[in-house]
Amino acid sequence: MWQDRRADREIRVDVGGHAVVAYEFGSGPDVLLCLNGGPGLPCDYFREALSFLAEHGFRVVAFDQLGCGASDRPEDPALWSITRYVAEVEAVRAALGLGRVHLTGHSWGGWLAIEYALTHPQNVRTLLLQNTAADLPHLMSELHRLRAALGPEAVAMMAAHEAAGRFTHPEYQAAITLLNYRHVLRLEGDWPAPVLRSLGDWNMAPYKAMQGPNEFLYIGNLKDWTRLDDLPSLHVPALITVGAHDEQTPACATRMAERLPQAELHLFAHSSHMPFYEEPEAFDRVLLSFLTRHRAA
Repeated sequence: MWQDRRADREIRVDVGGHAVVAYEFGSGPDVLLCLNGGPGLPCDYFREALSFLAEHGFRVVAFDQLGCGASDRPEDPALWSITRYVAEVEAVRAALGLGRVHLTGHSWGGWLAIEYALTHPQNVRTLLLQNTAADLPHLMSELHRLRAALGPEAVAMMAAHEAAGRFTHPEYQAAITLLNYRHVLRLEGDWPAPVLRSLGDWNMAPYKAMQGPNEFLYIGNLKDWTRLDDLPSLHVPALITVGAHDEQTPACATRMAERLPQAELHLFAHSSHMPFYEEPEAFDRVLLSFLTRHRAA
């Protein structure tokens, strides 16, 4: 069950002359290295959802990626690339002496986890891909399908605002808000405090550079990113989780599962993009079962 708790340790890591702040919970030989979504989003929402694993003998490590949270926030746009973020993950892993890790990524963090695993396969014990995709052109086609459910008038309105660059127009934002409630976090009442903290401190510079203006339009430098055909080379146990109403849809998850040699796929029927808050007890059981079965010998 997710919890709002202080990290046992906070560590500053130098990454290319910039400070990145990491958070550790628990101890032990099995390390879960967590790559949260965004980009530009502090890791609060993800680390608080997974910190419970420290009570089961896992060392849980998360960090604020460069440009957000307690980490440095340089303004050089050349820094906002997946290649540089892969180097950042490796710098954190090496500096903290984590060894081979259970690598988990959520949303954008899943793209980063895939890219890291393909670049440094020797450092990955298992791969946990949460609410993510390996083929962004296919994902964009899925997002257009979700947008179409708003109706033809709304679709035409959104297209007109996007063509004119009017991403902050109230009419356009109303459609995005509805899509967020349908496909990002389907909860009645207030959203969990860790989610609100992360959203309230979002640095949109890396997000806009790499993804786009919102969750339902990909026009940044990652818009053509795909690693689907490279997944068969990853011969590690993999867990793929997805919500039935997820913005990064079950079709995206199925494509990954079909190509990863040792993949398990779990769909959460009552969730969208954050099953760890929408169905926390069911999510925790699935995650803990997978990690327990693949503990270090």
